[in-house]
Amino acid sequence: MKRITRHLYFWVLLAIISGGVFGYFDPARAVKLKPLGDGFIALVKMLISPVIFCTVVLGIAGAGDMKKVGRVGGKALLYFEIVSSFALIIGLFVVNVIRPGAGFNADPRTLDANAVADYAKRAATQSTGDFILHLIPTTFLDAFTGSGDLLQVLFVAILFGYAMIRMGAPGKVVHQFIDACSHIFFGMMNTLMKLAPLGAGGAMAFTIGRYGVAALRPLALLMGSFYLTCILFVFVVLGTIAALTGFNILRFIAYISDEILTVLGTSSSESALVPLMQKLEKLGCSKSVVGLVVPSGYSFNLDGTNIYLTMAAIFVAQALNIDLTLRQQLTILGVAMLTSKGASGVTGAGFITLAATLAVVPSIPVAGLALILGIDRFMSEARSITNFIGNGVATVVVSHWEKELDRKKLLDTLNPAAYENRHAVDRRF
Repeated sequence: MKRITRHLYFWVLLAIISGGVFGYFDPARAVKLKPLGDGFIALVKMLISPVIFCTVVLGIAGAGDMKKVGRVGGKALLYFEIVSSFALIIGLFVVNVIRPGAGFNADPRTLDANAVADYAKRAATQSTGDFILHLIPTTFLDAFTGSGDLLQVLFVAILFGYAMIRMGAPGKVVHQFIDACSHIFFGMMNTLMKLAPLGAGGAMAFTIGRYGVAALRPLALLMGSFYLTCILFVFVVLGTIAALTGFNILRFIAYISDEILTVLGTSSSESALVPLMQKLEKLGCSKSVVGLVVPSGYSFNLDGTNIYLTMAAIFVAQALNIDLTLRQQLTILGVAMLTSKGASGVTGAGFITLAATLAVVPSIPVAGLALILGIDRFMSEARSITNFIGNGVATVVVSHWEKELDRKKLLDTLNPAAYENRHAVDRRF
């Protein structure tokens, strides 16, 4: 028992269960625990930008030249697009087979447009030109003190890393300084992760207390379909990719179980970004590949968000008795591929991108989002966890492609029993 209680996942799981029970029996007080979850995420986000900056710069420095950076980035983006396409197609297939919105018979005139007005307004401003211009921060420091957009941090870090390696010997002094800073930031993050049970418990208590279990019943089929699709994607698509790469997806999930529980409790994949990078390095992935793939994956490899966008958009159409042609559904799929880019793991971002996706199909009123507004929070957990696992698998795959994956360390870490047995045999001889 003492061995179990030493692990963070035990306390996070206990906090999630306790928070859920408290939210169910005393919702009035449970909603007051919202600052615990928000505060924990805010503390983590406080360090995300400097950690990503240091990690990407050190990753570029570790690569040694921009050709390798471009090669790794190109392979990562190719992987992201292929796997994201599978996520979109699976979501499209399942929602058309199960048809969770059929029979809902919602009247468009009864929809509360005001409930989603803010999301629709924010989505309307996300044009392609604005998205590209948004990559450029107003000042160098604005990337860290502004909106906290990871894409801006990535942009600044790539420029900084490129200039640093071009300096040659003088750049090594800066490299050593950033390396030392990264150890400090990682140390701070490790300290903050001890607060994960409080954050996860508080967030879960608020979610159950605010929305209630009863809110799940009318839309249970959509939630069940979405969770089923995420499970199919993780174990079939990512499981196949993992097997082809030479590792077991179940053991990989068990390896990052602490972080998955943190994501489950907070509904934010960003809350476990730094621990994921640390574990991937311990798993045998090279530091340079981890530093380049994971941060970019958090903006470009959002498998769970892609599944959510297609399923939610078509569910709204089904619920409003709107028959979409194959062309319209494929349009939604294509636009979802674009609108999902840059969506962070923070709760609510998926809903904004969904509003932007619906905007391209005039026959579906954006006000239809009000139908799923109440359960979006519950669906965000599966979204975030799928995104999280997907980015972990992507990093291992790209490390394998780059021939920078320590396969012995990978197998020994994911199968510690075999490692112990092998060394026991070695000791006999």
